[in-house]
Amino acid sequence: MNNGKIAGLGCGALVGIGIVGLLIIGVIWGISWNNTTVEKSESVQSQWANVESSYQRRSDLIPNIVATAKQYAEFEQETLTGVIEARAKATSINVDASNLTADQIQQFSAAQGAVSAGLGRLLATYENYPDLKANENFKELINELERTENRINVERNRYNENVRDYNQRIKKFPGVLFASVLGFDESPYFQADEGAQNAPKVGDLFNN
Repeated sequence: MNNGKIAGLGCGALVGIGIVGLLIIGVIWGISWNNTTVEKSESVQSQWANVESSYQRRSDLIPNIVATAKQYAEFEQETLTGVIEARAKATSINVDASNLTADQIQQFSAAQGAVSAGLGRLLATYENYPDLKANENFKELINELERTENRINVERNRYNENVRDYNQRIKKFPGVLFASVLGFDESPYFQADEGAQNAPKVGDLFNN
């Protein structure tokens, strides 16, 4: 009888130890999952900053491009005004990287799309001005614009890759069970405004 009780107590202790062990493993796994997910969330925010930085670089180029074009009095003033106004609207939009929403990104994308469309009109019309096209300073500005547009595409793609990686993590089992409880919400993708797709290929403009 005593032996049975002792054996029963031994089994109970083993079960208890097993449960405690599982709890410890679960806590360690949960901490690891949380920390890795935080890192991925931070990567999304950091990459968004790179997206904004590349667009800011383009915005910084526009005043010089417009100023150079203005030296040619016959150049379409309406076109230049359109680019300036689109730039002003785009730079007025602030996006909170720590709380990205689909609406914020859509507004940002639409404003940048208007800038792209304005630049597209400017670059399409300046072909009619041989002296401007031959201007070495203008050539360098356009070359820099091309490099900046390429950088924008690269940074946007990297942002979406980080978003996909993060979103998959919080949607897959078992993370989906407690992601929202820990405050991990889905991040929005960057989807370029339709107007942004209509900008001309800058690199081809001086090869005609």
